[in-house]
Amino acid sequence: MKAVVFPQPNEFEIRDVPRPEPGPGQALVKVKSTTICGTDLRVLAGLFPGVKYPHIPGHEWSGEVVAVAPDVTELSPGDRVAAEPHVGCGRCVPCMNGLYNLCEHYGDVSKGHAHIGFTVPGGLAEYCAVSVKALHKLPANLTYDQGAFCESLGVALYALERAGVEAGDNMVVVGPGAMGLVAVQLARARGAAKVVLVGFNDGPRLALAKKLGVDETVDLAELKEDPVAHVRGLLGGKGADVVIEFAGTASAGQQALLFARRGGRVALCGATSPGKELQIDLSVIVRGHLNIFGSVANPKWICRRGLEMISRGYVNVDALMTHTFKLEQFGEALETFKSRTGGAYRVMLHPED
Repeated sequence: MKAVVFPQPNEFEIRDVPRPEPGPGQALVKVKSTTICGTDLRVLAGLFPGVKYPHIPGHEWSGEVVAVAPDVTELSPGDRVAAEPHVGCGRCVPCMNGLYNLCEHYGDVSKGHAHIGFTVPGGLAEYCAVSVKALHKLPANLTYDQGAFCESLGVALYALERAGVEAGDNMVVVGPGAMGLVAVQLARARGAAKVVLVGFNDGPRLALAKKLGVDETVDLAELKEDPVAHVRGLLGGKGADVVIEFAGTASAGQQALLFARRGGRVALCGATSPGKELQIDLSVIVRGHLNIFGSVANPKWICRRGLEMISRGYVNVDALMTHTFKLEQFGEALETFKSRTGGAYRVMLHPED
Protein backbone atom coordinates (compact mmCIF):
# COMPACT_ATOMS: atom_id res chain seq x y z
CA MET A 1 0.00 0.00 0.00
CA LYS A 2 1.01 3.63 -0.36
CA ALA A 3 1.72 5.68 2.74
CA VAL A 4 3.23 8.98 3.78
CA VAL A 5 6.43 8.23 5.69
CA PHE A 6 8.60 10.56 7.74
CA PRO A 7 12.02 8.84 7.46
CA GLN A 8 13.47 11.29 9.97
CA PRO A 9 12.58 14.77 11.20
CA ASN A 10 11.99 17.33 8.44
CA GLU A 11 11.79 14.72 5.67
CA PHE A 12 8.85 12.94 4.06
CA GLU A 13 8.34 10.37 1.29
CA ILE A 14 5.49 8.51 -0.38
CA ARG A 15 6.42 4.85 0.00
CA ASP A 16 5.03 1.44 -0.85
CA VAL A 17 4.85 -0.38 2.48
CA PRO A 18 3.29 -3.69 3.55
CA ARG A 19 -0.42 -3.53 4.24
CA PRO A 20 -1.02 -4.16 7.95
CA GLU A 21 -3.14 -6.99 9.29
CA PRO A 22 -5.51 -6.52 12.21
CA GLY A 23 -4.12 -7.83 15.48
CA PRO A 24 -6.19 -8.89 18.50
CA GLY A 25 -8.94 -6.37 19.19
CA GLN A 26 -8.24 -4.50 15.96
CA ALA A 27 -9.95 -3.63 12.70
CA LEU A 28 -8.29 -2.96 9.37
CA VAL A 29 -9.69 0.22 7.87
CA LYS A 30 -9.41 1.36 4.26
CA VAL A 31 -8.76 5.08 4.69
CA LYS A 32 -11.16 7.23 2.69
CA SER A 33 -10.42 10.72 4.02
CA THR A 34 -7.38 11.88 5.96
CA THR A 35 -6.02 15.31 6.77
CA ILE A 36 -3.15 17.39 8.12
CA CYS A 37 -3.25 19.49 11.27
CA GLY A 38 -0.75 21.64 13.13
CA THR A 39 0.37 18.77 15.33
CA ASP A 40 1.51 16.88 12.24
CA LEU A 41 3.87 19.76 11.51
CA ARG A 42 5.42 19.31 14.95
CA VAL A 43 5.73 15.55 14.37
CA LEU A 44 7.47 16.25 11.05
CA ALA A 45 9.81 18.70 12.76
CA GLY A 46 10.73 16.15 15.44
CA LEU A 47 9.12 18.19 18.21
CA PHE A 48 6.56 15.71 19.49
CA PRO A 49 7.84 13.44 22.30
CA GLY A 50 7.41 9.72 21.77
CA VAL A 51 7.55 9.65 17.96
CA LYS A 52 10.08 7.21 16.50
CA TYR A 53 11.25 7.44 12.90
CA PRO A 54 10.61 6.23 10.26
CA HIS A 55 6.98 7.01 11.00
CA ILE A 56 3.59 6.98 9.25
CA PRO A 57 1.65 10.01 10.55
CA GLY A 58 -2.03 10.84 10.46
CA HIS A 59 -4.46 11.11 13.38
CA GLU A 60 -7.55 12.71 11.78
CA TRP A 61 -9.15 10.27 9.37
CA SER A 62 -12.11 8.09 8.49
CA GLY A 63 -12.73 5.06 6.32
CA GLU A 64 -14.38 1.70 5.77
CA VAL A 65 -13.71 -1.43 7.80
CA VAL A 66 -12.43 -4.17 5.48
CA ALA A 67 -11.40 -6.82 8.02
CA VAL A 68 -11.53 -7.49 11.75
CA ALA A 69 -9.63 -9.76 14.12
CA PRO A 70 -11.41 -12.99 15.16
CA ASP A 71 -12.13 -11.59 18.64
CA VAL A 72 -13.83 -8.42 17.36
CA THR A 73 -17.64 -8.33 17.49
CA GLU A 74 -18.21 -4.57 17.73
CA LEU A 75 -17.53 -3.86 14.05
CA SER A 76 -17.90 -5.68 10.75
CA PRO A 77 -16.49 -5.27 7.24
CA GLY A 78 -18.41 -2.56 5.45
CA ASP A 79 -18.90 -0.36 8.53
CA ARG A 80 -18.14 3.31 7.97
CA VAL A 81 -15.99 4.61 10.82
CA ALA A 82 -14.03 7.60 12.08
CA ALA A 83 -10.91 7.29 14.22
CA GLU A 84 -9.76 8.99 17.37
CA PRO A 85 -6.04 8.81 18.14
CA HIS A 86 -5.79 7.62 21.75
CA VAL A 87 -5.98 4.01 22.91
CA GLY A 88 -5.17 3.48 26.57
CA CYS A 89 -3.86 0.41 28.32
CA GLY A 90 -7.23 0.07 30.06
CA ARG A 91 -5.81 -0.79 33.48
CA CYS A 92 -3.99 2.22 34.93
CA VAL A 93 -5.85 4.73 37.12
CA PRO A 94 -6.37 7.39 34.40
CA CYS A 95 -7.65 4.78 31.93
CA MET A 96 -10.01 3.32 34.51
CA ASN A 97 -11.46 6.83 34.88
CA GLY A 98 -11.89 7.22 31.13
CA LEU A 99 -8.84 9.46 30.76
CA TYR A 100 -6.97 7.19 28.37
CA ASN A 101 -5.38 10.32 26.90
CA LEU A 102 -3.33 10.36 30.12
CA CYS A 103 -2.45 6.66 30.10
CA GLU A 104 0.43 5.90 32.45
CA HIS A 105 1.86 3.43 29.92
CA TYR A 106 2.18 5.93 27.08
CA GLY A 107 4.15 4.46 24.20
CA ASP A 108 4.21 0.92 25.59
CA VAL A 109 2.52 -1.25 22.97
CA SER A 110 3.07 -4.34 25.13
CA LYS A 111 0.75 -2.79 27.73
CA GLY A 112 -1.91 -2.01 25.13
CA HIS A 113 -1.24 1.70 24.66
CA ALA A 114 -1.33 3.30 21.21
CA HIS A 115 -1.29 6.92 20.10
CA ILE A 116 -2.36 6.55 16.48
CA GLY A 117 -0.26 8.65 14.16
CA PHE A 118 2.27 9.33 16.93
CA THR A 119 3.61 6.16 18.59
CA VAL A 120 2.04 3.74 16.09
CA PRO A 121 1.33 4.14 12.35
CA GLY A 122 -1.46 6.52 11.46
CA GLY A 123 -3.98 7.24 8.76
CA LEU A 124 -1.95 9.08 6.12
CA ALA A 125 -1.95 5.80 4.25
CA GLU A 126 -4.26 3.60 2.21
CA TYR A 127 -4.93 1.31 5.17
CA CYS A 128 -4.60 1.52 8.94
CA ALA A 129 -5.00 -1.23 11.56
CA VAL A 130 -6.20 0.09 14.91
CA SER A 131 -7.97 -0.99 18.07
CA VAL A 132 -11.75 -0.93 17.85
CA LYS A 133 -11.59 1.22 20.98
CA ALA A 134 -10.53 4.08 18.70
CA LEU A 135 -13.25 3.68 16.08
CA HIS A 136 -16.69 5.26 15.95
CA LYS A 137 -19.42 4.33 13.50
CA LEU A 138 -20.32 7.31 11.34
CA PRO A 139 -23.87 8.62 11.52
CA ALA A 140 -25.60 7.74 8.25
CA ASN A 141 -25.82 11.34 7.03
CA LEU A 142 -22.10 12.11 7.42
CA THR A 143 -19.55 11.91 4.61
CA TYR A 144 -16.08 10.50 5.11
CA ASP A 145 -14.65 14.03 4.90
CA GLN A 146 -16.94 15.14 7.71
CA GLY A 147 -16.04 12.05 9.68
CA ALA A 148 -12.37 13.00 9.50
CA PHE A 149 -13.24 15.87 11.87
CA CYS A 150 -13.99 13.32 14.60
CA GLU A 151 -10.77 14.05 16.48
CA SER A 152 -11.07 17.84 16.19
CA LEU A 153 -14.64 17.84 17.48
CA GLY A 154 -13.63 15.73 20.43
CA VAL A 155 -10.70 17.98 21.34
CA ALA A 156 -12.78 21.16 21.18
CA LEU A 157 -15.79 19.69 22.97
CA TYR A 158 -13.63 18.32 25.78
CA ALA A 159 -11.98 21.74 26.22
CA LEU A 160 -15.37 23.40 26.58
CA GLU A 161 -16.51 20.80 29.05
CA ARG A 162 -13.26 21.11 31.03
CA ALA A 163 -13.90 24.85 31.32
CA GLY A 164 -17.55 24.30 32.18
CA VAL A 165 -19.12 26.43 29.42
CA GLU A 166 -22.72 27.10 30.41
CA ALA A 167 -25.72 28.81 28.87
CA GLY A 168 -25.35 32.58 29.25
CA ASP A 169 -21.56 32.60 29.53
CA ASN A 170 -19.57 35.31 27.77
CA MET A 171 -16.68 33.60 26.04
CA VAL A 172 -13.42 34.38 24.27
CA VAL A 173 -11.73 31.92 21.90
CA VAL A 174 -8.06 32.64 21.12
CA GLY A 175 -6.89 31.23 17.79
CA PRO A 176 -9.03 31.38 14.63
CA GLY A 177 -7.84 28.14 13.05
CA ALA A 178 -10.04 25.12 12.45
CA MET A 179 -10.04 24.20 16.15
CA GLY A 180 -11.05 27.72 17.17
CA LEU A 181 -13.88 27.82 14.65
CA VAL A 182 -15.15 24.46 15.83
CA ALA A 183 -14.99 25.71 19.43
CA VAL A 184 -17.06 28.83 18.76
CA GLN A 185 -19.77 26.76 17.10
CA LEU A 186 -19.85 24.35 20.03
CA ALA A 187 -20.07 27.30 22.40
CA ARG A 188 -23.13 28.52 20.52
CA ALA A 189 -24.66 25.07 20.73
CA ARG A 190 -24.11 25.07 24.51
CA GLY A 191 -25.89 28.42 24.86
CA ALA A 192 -22.99 30.87 25.24
CA ALA A 193 -24.26 34.46 25.34
CA LYS A 194 -21.53 36.41 23.57
CA VAL A 195 -18.60 34.87 21.73
CA VAL A 196 -15.45 36.83 20.81
CA LEU A 197 -12.77 35.33 18.56
CA VAL A 198 -9.24 36.69 18.77
CA GLY A 199 -6.56 36.12 16.16
CA PHE A 200 -3.33 37.56 14.83
CA ASN A 201 -3.17 38.75 11.24
CA ASP A 202 -6.09 36.50 10.31
CA GLY A 203 -8.58 38.78 8.59
CA PRO A 204 -10.03 36.16 6.19
CA ARG A 205 -10.42 33.63 8.98
CA LEU A 206 -12.11 36.15 11.22
CA ALA A 207 -14.50 36.99 8.39
CA LEU A 208 -15.50 33.33 8.13
CA ALA A 209 -15.97 33.26 11.89
CA LYS A 210 -18.67 35.91 11.59
CA LYS A 211 -20.59 33.60 9.26
CA LEU A 212 -20.29 30.78 11.79
CA GLY A 213 -21.87 32.72 14.63
CA VAL A 214 -19.13 34.76 16.30
CA ASP A 215 -20.38 38.07 17.73
CA GLU A 216 -17.08 39.98 17.69
CA THR A 217 -13.70 39.36 16.06
CA VAL A 218 -10.40 40.95 17.00
CA ASP A 219 -7.44 41.01 14.61
CA LEU A 220 -4.46 41.67 16.86
CA ALA A 221 -2.34 42.72 13.87
CA GLU A 222 -4.71 45.60 13.11
CA LEU A 223 -5.59 46.61 16.66
CA LYS A 224 -4.21 50.00 17.73
CA GLU A 225 -4.98 49.74 21.44
CA ASP A 226 -4.15 47.38 24.28
CA PRO A 227 -5.71 44.05 23.28
CA VAL A 228 -6.60 43.07 26.84
CA ALA A 229 -8.46 46.31 27.49
CA HIS A 230 -10.15 46.07 24.10
CA VAL A 231 -11.34 42.48 24.49
CA ARG A 232 -12.48 43.01 28.06
CA GLY A 233 -14.29 46.13 26.87
CA LEU A 234 -16.25 44.10 24.35
CA LEU A 235 -17.56 42.12 27.32
CA GLY A 236 -18.64 45.02 29.47
CA GLY A 237 -15.21 45.72 30.92
CA LYS A 238 -15.18 42.72 33.25
CA GLY A 239 -13.72 40.12 30.93
CA ALA A 240 -14.90 36.69 29.86
CA ASP A 241 -16.56 34.02 31.94
CA VAL A 242 -14.67 31.45 29.87
CA VAL A 243 -11.57 31.68 27.67
CA ILE A 244 -10.54 28.82 25.38
CA GLU A 245 -7.03 29.05 23.87
CA PHE A 246 -6.09 27.10 20.75
CA ALA A 247 -3.25 29.24 19.35
CA GLY A 248 -0.43 27.37 21.06
CA THR A 249 1.89 30.33 21.65
CA ALA A 250 3.21 31.76 24.89
CA SER A 251 1.66 35.16 24.16
CA ALA A 252 -1.72 33.57 23.46
CA GLY A 253 -1.58 31.70 26.77
CA GLN A 254 -0.73 34.90 28.63
CA GLN A 255 -3.50 36.85 26.94
CA ALA A 256 -6.01 34.09 27.63
CA LEU A 257 -5.46 34.53 31.36
CA LEU A 258 -5.75 38.31 31.08
CA PHE A 259 -8.96 38.16 29.06
CA ALA A 260 -10.78 36.32 31.85
CA ARG A 261 -12.91 38.02 34.47
CA ARG A 262 -12.21 37.53 38.16
CA GLY A 263 -13.30 34.01 39.00
CA GLY A 264 -13.31 33.10 35.31
CA ARG A 265 -12.35 29.76 33.74
CA VAL A 266 -9.52 29.36 31.25
CA ALA A 267 -8.69 26.26 29.19
CA LEU A 268 -5.21 26.24 27.63
CA CYS A 269 -5.20 23.74 24.76
CA GLY A 270 -2.78 24.78 22.02
CA ALA A 271 0.72 24.08 23.32
CA THR A 272 0.87 20.29 22.90
CA SER A 273 4.65 20.23 22.38
CA PRO A 274 7.40 21.46 24.73
CA GLY A 275 9.12 24.82 24.32
CA LYS A 276 6.46 27.42 25.15
CA GLU A 277 6.98 29.16 28.49
CA LEU A 278 4.20 31.12 30.16
CA GLN A 279 5.29 34.32 31.88
CA ILE A 280 2.70 36.15 33.92
CA ASP A 281 2.39 37.88 37.28
CA LEU A 282 1.12 35.15 39.59
CA SER A 283 -1.19 37.64 41.29
CA VAL A 284 -3.24 37.69 38.08
CA ILE A 285 -4.12 34.09 38.84
CA VAL A 286 -4.24 34.26 42.63
CA ARG A 287 -6.04 37.58 43.11
CA GLY A 288 -8.09 36.93 40.01
CA HIS A 289 -9.31 33.69 41.57
CA LEU A 290 -8.93 32.06 38.15
CA ASN A 291 -9.74 28.47 37.36
CA ILE A 292 -7.13 27.27 34.86
CA PHE A 293 -7.36 23.98 33.01
CA GLY A 294 -4.90 22.26 30.77
CA SER A 295 -6.89 20.36 28.19
CA VAL A 296 -5.38 17.78 25.88
CA ALA A 297 -6.98 15.41 23.41
CA ASN A 298 -10.37 13.76 23.64
CA PRO A 299 -10.98 11.10 26.31
CA LYS A 300 -14.18 9.40 27.46
CA TRP A 301 -15.27 8.61 23.89
CA ILE A 302 -16.25 12.26 23.58
CA CYS A 303 -15.55 12.01 19.83
CA ARG A 304 -18.76 10.00 19.47
CA ARG A 305 -20.72 12.98 20.81
CA GLY A 306 -18.74 15.30 18.55
CA LEU A 307 -19.84 13.35 15.49
CA GLU A 308 -23.44 13.72 16.62
CA MET A 309 -22.94 17.48 16.87
CA ILE A 310 -21.97 17.52 13.18
CA SER A 311 -24.74 15.12 12.24
CA ARG A 312 -27.41 17.26 13.89
CA GLY A 313 -26.18 20.48 12.30
CA TYR A 314 -24.76 22.19 15.38
CA VAL A 315 -21.29 22.39 13.82
CA ASN A 316 -20.54 23.20 10.19
CA VAL A 317 -17.28 21.53 9.22
CA ASP A 318 -17.88 21.80 5.48
CA ALA A 319 -16.82 25.45 5.61
CA LEU A 320 -13.46 24.35 7.04
CA MET A 321 -12.64 21.85 4.28
CA THR A 322 -11.01 24.08 1.71
CA HIS A 323 -8.75 21.85 -0.41
CA THR A 324 -8.56 18.22 -1.55
CA PHE A 325 -5.58 16.20 -2.77
CA LYS A 326 -4.53 12.68 -3.62
CA LEU A 327 -2.27 10.95 -1.12
CA GLU A 328 0.59 11.18 -3.62
CA GLN A 329 0.20 14.98 -3.48
CA PHE A 330 1.09 15.12 0.20
CA GLY A 331 3.92 17.60 -0.42
CA GLU A 332 1.57 20.04 -2.15
CA ALA A 333 -1.07 19.51 0.51
CA LEU A 334 1.47 20.15 3.27
CA GLU A 335 2.67 23.38 1.70
CA THR A 336 -0.91 24.53 1.11
CA PHE A 337 -1.73 23.93 4.76
CA LYS A 338 1.45 25.58 6.09
CA SER A 339 1.20 28.70 3.92
CA ARG A 340 -2.62 28.89 4.11
CA THR A 341 -2.72 29.05 0.34
CA GLY A 342 -6.18 30.04 -0.85
CA GLY A 343 -7.39 30.49 2.72
CA ALA A 344 -6.66 26.87 3.65
CA TYR A 345 -8.03 25.48 6.90
CA ARG A 346 -8.13 21.72 6.57
CA VAL A 347 -6.76 20.01 3.48
CA MET A 348 -8.31 16.61 2.76
CA LEU A 349 -6.36 13.77 1.18
CA HIS A 350 -8.18 10.88 -0.49
CA PRO A 351 -5.90 7.82 -0.68
CA GLU A 352 -8.04 5.89 -3.17
CA ASP A 353 -8.35 8.72 -5.74
